[in-house]
Amino acid sequence: MVLYSSALRHHREVPYDAILIVSFGGPERSEDVIPFLENVLRGRNVPRERLLAVAEHYYHFGGRTPINDYCRGLIEALHTVTPLPIYWGNRNWHPMLTDTVRQMAADGIRHALAIATSAYSSYSSCRQYLEDIAAARRAVGATAPEIVKLPPFWNHPLFIEANASRVSDALGQIPEERRSDARLVFTAHSIPLSMAATSGYEEQLVNTARAVAASAGHEEWDLVWQSRSGPPGQPWLEPDILEHLRKLSENGATDVVISPIGFLSDHMEVLYDLDVEAKALAEQLGLHFVRAGSAGLHPAIIRMFAELIAGPEPLPCAPDCCPPPLRPSGPPPR
Repeated sequence: MVLYSSALRHHREVPYDAILIVSFGGPERSEDVIPFLENVLRGRNVPRERLLAVAEHYYHFGGRTPINDYCRGLIEALHTVTPLPIYWGNRNWHPMLTDTVRQMAADGIRHALAIATSAYSSYSSCRQYLEDIAAARRAVGATAPEIVKLPPFWNHPLFIEANASRVSDALGQIPEERRSDARLVFTAHSIPLSMAATSGYEEQLVNTARAVAASAGHEEWDLVWQSRSGPPGQPWLEPDILEHLRKLSENGATDVVISPIGFLSDHMEVLYDLDVEAKALAEQLGLHFVRAGSAGLHPAIIRMFAELIAGPEPLPCAPDCCPPPLRPSGPPPR
């Protein structure tokens, strides 16, 4: 595994005058759920029935997603490590990215560093954020600041450290006499195979899972996928977490630790697909189920961003990296 390297970055200091957090966005009350999902799915071939089914996941938690609170917490934490002003704009819900870039222009910001709340490379989790930033700058016009996006940070040592710490804490909840036999299962948002084929998403997750498991000192691990949302005939990354839990039970497993390393922070998919659906199935199967925390606001994550903010300008992604899949489908990874 090649760890995050400063060689991936231009060797010159850049006088940023602001930080921009760019995220997926999400509703904060029940009334926002349908308009939010309509924004997410606009232009995608997704039946209305699927939208309404996903809406029920949000209603289960009062219509509020944890991703916005994560962004607020991240901004608060970053204020302790950088004197730069910090802005926040979303792809799909308020504060919308274009509105934020317009405010940055009004405030006289000229050169900002964007941090997307996604650690991996794929069209939806990296390239699309570059497109979002470019579209926002076009909408604002000539006064829009230059915005440089940090590259995916899946292999940064501090990202590995944060996830390994969460996994170790979760393994500590397994009785010591059973801990070494517990199955460690890493999960990430599934994507269509057509999208996986044009990015490093799957390979990056395999390497991250391997590094996190080694750091946590637990050799028995698997990488599976969750939150598939495309049409049945479209191939997506497999196996699904629920299918995998059934196989673990059939093979005599008694304890399972689930680590959502595909997510920087808790999302609705983590809360519902893991903490509700997967946990319920595990209990039905007689599996002792422990869910590790996401990296979230772990101190190592804040140190990582502090390093990246203070370092030289990131090397931009290649113009042809992570192209979109041929046919748009369901809700993408974040």
